Amino acid sequence: MLGNRTSRAALSTACAALLLATSACGSDEPKDAGTTQVRLYGTDGNMQNSFAAELKDRATLVNGMKGTTPLTPLPESFKERLRNVDPKLNDFLYAAESYDAVVISSLAAQLAGTTAPRAIAEQIVGVTTGGQRCDEVAVCLQLARAGQDLEYRGVSLTRAGFTDTGEPATASYGTLHFDNQQLDDGKTEFVGAGDESGASSKTPPRGRKPRGKVKDAPLVLGGLLPKTGDLALAYPPMAAAVTLAVNEINAAGGVLGEPVKWIEGDDGTNPAVAKATVASHVGQGVPVIIGAGASGISRAVLPDVVAAGRILFSPSNTDAGLSTVDDKGLYFRTAPPDSLQGRALADVMLRDGPRKIVILARKDSYGEGLQENVRAELEKAGVGADRLKLLTYTPPADPKTPVDFGGIAQEIKGFGPEAVLVIGFGESARAITALADAGVQIRD
Repeated sequence: MLGNRTSRAALSTACAALLLATSACGSDEPKDAGTTQVRLYGTDGNMQNSFAAELKDRATLVNGMKGTTPLTPLPESFKERLRNVDPKLNDFLYAAESYDAVVISSLAAQLAGTTAPRAIAEQIVGVTTGGQRCDEVAVCLQLARAGQDLEYRGVSLTRAGFTDTGEPATASYGTLHFDNQQLDDGKTEFVGAGDESGASSKTPPRGRKPRGKVKDAPLVLGGLLPKTGDLALAYPPMAAAVTLAVNEINAAGGVLGEPVKWIEGDDGTNPAVAKATVASHVGQGVPVIIGAGASGISRAVLPDVVAAGRILFSPSNTDAGLSTVDDKGLYFRTAPPDSLQGRALADVMLRDGPRKIVILARKDSYGEGLQENVRAELEKAGVGADRLKLLTYTPPADPKTPVDFGGIAQEIKGFGPEAVLVIGFGESARAITALADAGVQIRD
């Protein structure tokens, strides 16, 4: 099914490229900037229900906004289990990836027979490739306790395992649509990306079957998730998924004979906050840190984590550059790299046939990385460089000091685009209101 959808997406891209080519044969006279109608697009941090609340009394501006995010069709049973943890849960962004990050870390520790970080790290990729397939926590743990190689397939990791670099070889993306100030699930489509042949074929170390009490148990996992800051709107589903995973692992007997322990921690969507949290976890002997939320934050703390010999396992980092970062084999992620998402996002935009496009992105590794991936895909489809405008903004160090998007909005208006892609987190809501204040007509 995913393959067929991918083929349709490719056809859609080709048709959109033809539309662009034929529309370029018309008049090149710019439209009156004062009457330009713009269609909004988004991704990840601003394509969730909670984003509309960031616009407060102007939430209707997101109506008609489209975008993509790493998203697997979630079983209703998984959603219900999450709601049992958090009855107010309204979004599921990175919930599956957070759940799987905790489960994979726990299975790797059980197979390693120890909570030593390096030993766990050596098992993580192998947990997802080449062994006996299992998709239920209790069953997978039973296999691991017997020292048997296993191939975990979870909620987000459904088609293939990890690559040698410790990230998914394949991905699923959802194309999302805002309507009536919320995402319209009835319009969501899923497309696949990546190649199953990219999964690691290396044989992991033989699993150990501990005898008696393991001296360095229990396994302790430390949180480095965005409880505060620009990405805080993504925290509820991630937190609920972590809690669910820990609860289910412990209900199935725990790891190494003892319940897994979870220590909360905030990354603040801020390097200074995140570094302080990492230092606290290291001081408490935490072997595996789950996070950070934003790619730029992981880049900032990774040297500290590696120097301490700990594992950083993110459920939401998508910066493609992290695939080649010098991590000494201690960095992993369940979120796919943006080298895969760029194509899916470009396709969503090309379906509408815009002749001029602005891509506005956070000035960090996530924002600029995805911006470049989308630009490359658009140009491959025939969108000339003269019809693309790339803009960035520096995210605020303190969320209480908002970004002034006034000048950027005027620059966008002057360019006269028909499409504006906003790559950002909660703070990007101000970019949308600034466009409206500048007189740009936003299509719904």
